[in-house]
Amino acid sequence: MFKSQLISALFILLFTLSHVYGNFDYLQLVLTWPPSFCFRPKNICKRTSNNFTIHGLWPENKHFRLEFCTGKTYKRYDEKDRMVNDLDKDHHWIQLKFDENHAKEKQPLWDHEYTRHGICCKNLYDQNAYFILAMRLKDKLDLLSTLRTHGITPGTEHTFNETRDAIKKVTNQVDPDLKCVEHIKGTPELKEIGICFTPNADSFYPCRHSKTCDETGSTKILFR
Repeated sequence: MFKSQLISALFILLFTLSHVYGNFDYLQLVLTWPPSFCFRPKNICKRTSNNFTIHGLWPENKHFRLEFCTGKTYKRYDEKDRMVNDLDKDHHWIQLKFDENHAKEKQPLWDHEYTRHGICCKNLYDQNAYFILAMRLKDKLDLLSTLRTHGITPGTEHTFNETRDAIKKVTNQVDPDLKCVEHIKGTPELKEIGICFTPNADSFYPCRHSKTCDETGSTKILFR
């Protein structure tokens, strides 16, 4: 009897959540710094870029990220489709881990990101709109030039506050999310930057911090 009631309660809960699961507070555009992403004891990338590239566009709520929502799966683009060429530019959504032919034919990263994250904002953006929006938002930002203007150039180290404050110059002083990784013990480095926007993508929104970087201000972060 108890088991039956529990199953019924879970079914009702899931049914209720299904109506609101696609609602989100903001979109996080996650931009990857290729030299840090690719660096391992062995380089994992088949291609590279000298600019930030798109990792994904993630719909999120204030306390959690939406993932694997119900809906249509990714529809692969024909290789001759203009969308493929636009996405595959090295400053857009280049699939670093795969050679160009495989990336354009199989589209593994785009498939993964849309299936895991993009479907969760389908109430506002269909597949085409999702990818176009990500590229448009990326084009609004020139993070590399912004960092260079503030003396943050490849091979240098800076505190969390110095890096964050430089980025805030292009986000109207709204907090980004810096994401760090430590490939070499004792050497934290900047791997990704998250810039957040309102659901309609018409203004910046404060990002929830992933807290992968030392935010105390005492530790230097390598910009590889």
